Amino acid sequence: MGVNIALDDFGTGYASLRHLKQLPLNTVKIDRSFVQNLLDAPQDEAIVKAAIALAEGLGLRLVAEGVETHELAHYLQKMGCRYLQGYWLSRPQPAEVITPLLQRTNSSRQPSNQGVA
Repeated sequence: MGVNIALDDFGTGYASLRHLKQLPLNTVKIDRSFVQNLLDAPQDEAIVKAAIALAEGLGLRLVAEGVETHELAHYLQKMGCRYLQGYWLSRPQPAEVITPLLQRTNSSRQPSNQGVA
């Protein structure tokens, strides 16, 4: 069907390790509470590193939530986190703004039919 499933706020509340085994996930979103103080809190750094390794080991995409500065984005990328979410990238947008952007992005990823019989 082309549907991806993400586990939001990983590391808090009901988003436990058990879900990584039981649910047909594609993506894990590590909660912003572990990301926002990453540069100043060694405990948070250890948790984020472990989450990145865990996601990679399970073949899941890991998204770091709450990225609000260039410095934090750069640090996460150096740690091996390829997907970021937060105000540094974009503030929330209404559907009428985001829909055309998604359509353009999707159409640019479609394979060309040129030369196909």
